[in-house]
Amino acid sequence: MIYKVYYQENANEIPVRENTKSLYLEAASEREVRQKLKDRNYNIEFVQLLEGNYLEYEQASPNFVLEEI
Repeated sequence: MIYKVYYQENANEIPVRENTKSLYLEAASEREVRQKLKDRNYNIEFVQLLEGNYLEYEQASPNFVLEEI
């Protein structure tokens, strides 16, 4: 399954919407996504499962790059 992760780069700073970034990651569950990213100093805001039409839409975006972790 492919997940879209919304995050702030520094977990020690107050989240600001304009600084929110996203990445795409393949994992079996949300727990696995968080496990894969735990060594990065990210403040994870939201983990969203992508499937169906929404996944197709995201894959058509030029910003769609699946992270290799």
